[in-house]
Amino acid sequence: MSKIEFSREQRESMVQKLQSYFDRELEQELEQFDAEFLLDFFAKEIGAHFYNRGLHDARAIFESRIESIDDEIYAHEKEVF
Repeated sequence: MSKIEFSREQRESMVQKLQSYFDRELEQELEQFDAEFLLDFFAKEIGAHFYNRGLHDARAIFESRIESIDDEIYAHEKEVF
């Protein structure tokens, strides 16, 4: 799996969400550096689990669509005498 990279704006948004969560739920201030470090940790250590789940979900949708197309193709078959 190649490294997943985000734009500067996306990283800033994720860091802000981590900081807001820590402030709101844990009543702790999370500094910018610590939030970035935590984000990198999550990405490295558990990010693959979320990525793989996304692939699994996408594959299920794809297979469902292929099955539907396959059914439609068979529905157009002509009866052979």
